Amino acid sequence: MEKVLHPADARGYNNLGWLKSWHSFSFGEFYDPAKVHFGALRVVNDDYVSPSMGFGMHPHDNMEIITIILDGQLEHKDSMGNKGLIHAGEVQVMSAGTGIRHSEYNPSNSEEVNLLQIWVFPKVRDIEPRYDQKSFTDAIKPNQLTTLISPEKSSDSLWINQDSRFTMGEFDAGKQVDYDIKTQGNGAYVFVIEGEIEIDGTKLNKRDALGISGTALFKIETKAHTRLLIIEIPME
Repeated sequence: MEKVLHPADARGYNNLGWLKSWHSFSFGEFYDPAKVHFGALRVVNDDYVSPSMGFGMHPHDNMEIITIILDGQLEHKDSMGNKGLIHAGEVQVMSAGTGIRHSEYNPSNSEEVNLLQIWVFPKVRDIEPRYDQKSFTDAIKPNQLTTLISPEKSSDSLWINQDSRFTMGEFDAGKQVDYDIKTQGNGAYVFVIEGEIEIDGTKLNKRDALGISGTALFKIETKAHTRLLIIEIPME
């Protein structure tokens, strides 16, 4: 097993006043040659957007863009005509493909919104842009992993244009979570949203992450009440 540790306090940080953002990978003015990507995983940004503020309309192409709302809500608009709110417990996936423009705005005048924005390099380039979102509030059960995103089209999860899977779970202390790599050759990026875990002797706390490759199975031991995200990702 090969491991790459990304401690929370070693992330890049950008404070624009209305936006506080921590970058697990090189992004904007933060550049670390050792943190450009992990396989096809390019960006994991931990964003806090102030009330009544947001990202203006801006372009993307040939990127899978995933937004996971942790707290609060976000208003989405895009050049395909999609418009609506994304709430805590909901996940959004966009295939930027040949090109898309979108904006993200915190519609609350009193509450901050916390979201993870994640970019994954696509499997097939220049596809027709698309948008989807889904609530997983009722799907996530205590002490088990739930698939949020997968490469198979299913009513239970969102589809991604890549051999990648996103799973999330909330676990009590003292649990062992076994994760089997679903696609041969893939790695996994384990991001601790809340809590404390240990993987193969490596301890991780809130917002720490561990990239794992070269294995078909790994075990997670929870040391406290924990919420975590696992991103299985192609390494080539």
